[in-house]
Amino acid sequence: MSGGPDSLALLILAHAALPEGGFAVATVDHGLRPESAAEAAHVAGICGELGIAHTTLSIAMDRGSAMQERARDARYQALAHWCRATGLAALVTAHHADDQAETLIMRLNRGAGLRGLAAMRPIAQVPGDTLPLLRPLLGWARASLADVVDYAGLVAIDDPSNRDIRFERARLRTQLAGAPWLDRQGLAASTAHLAEADVALDWAAAAVPIGEADGGLALEPDLPRALALRVLERVIARLGGSTPRGRDLARWHDRLAAGDVATLGRVRGDGRAKPWRFTLAPPHRSL
Repeated sequence: MSGGPDSLALLILAHAALPEGGFAVATVDHGLRPESAAEAAHVAGICGELGIAHTTLSIAMDRGSAMQERARDARYQALAHWCRATGLAALVTAHHADDQAETLIMRLNRGAGLRGLAAMRPIAQVPGDTLPLLRPLLGWARASLADVVDYAGLVAIDDPSNRDIRFERARLRTQLAGAPWLDRQGLAASTAHLAEADVALDWAAAAVPIGEADGGLALEPDLPRALALRVLERVIARLGGSTPRGRDLARWHDRLAAGDVATLGRVRGDGRAKPWRFTLAPPHRSL
């Protein structure tokens, strides 16, 4: 936890709801600001007063491009390793409804599909890992979490990077603050509906038969495009190909639908006749 109002509220609520020793806390110090070590010590002090085990995880980060994305990946990796070393069953984060609304808008701006627009899930996996990731506060507003901290009489840490408009999320947060007509919890609720639709689409895709032919797989192409994309993911997985990005998968589908032969994730698809046929392409030979 960072010691900000969101993570402090999670700490307070977990301390009230879980038995003593039922959880532990870690603070990741990226070393990007001179105040970060003192902030981690502040969190450690709060945990000490409450009798909660605390660990500071120090990681080395270089400044440069995509700093927030790189810091996020390094943070999750460090936390997943710590969870396993500590014997914890899952990682719990303080993402809330305002975070969810911001994520939805950012992904809308990028033209994300259904899976991306479903944004953060209450139960997921740590990115790049199989450890369960739990987000129990997605139904809470940021202001409500700040009230929890105030009521407990604790002082939250103010991270100036949260207001640094060089970063996309901070820019969006600033703009949303000037849009009182926007219902952040309504947007967050919409992501939950989208997540339900995403699960339903996966369920429908799992029921579509994939045949076997000529040492590969065969698929009847007469499916709605959104459903066909999910089934093509299954085809690639069954043939041992690499997981494709959504846009690459969509382009592959469209080439097959146009009657072409195209390869994606080492899987060669032949759309020249029905059913479409798929085989694992041989590896490229180096000269």
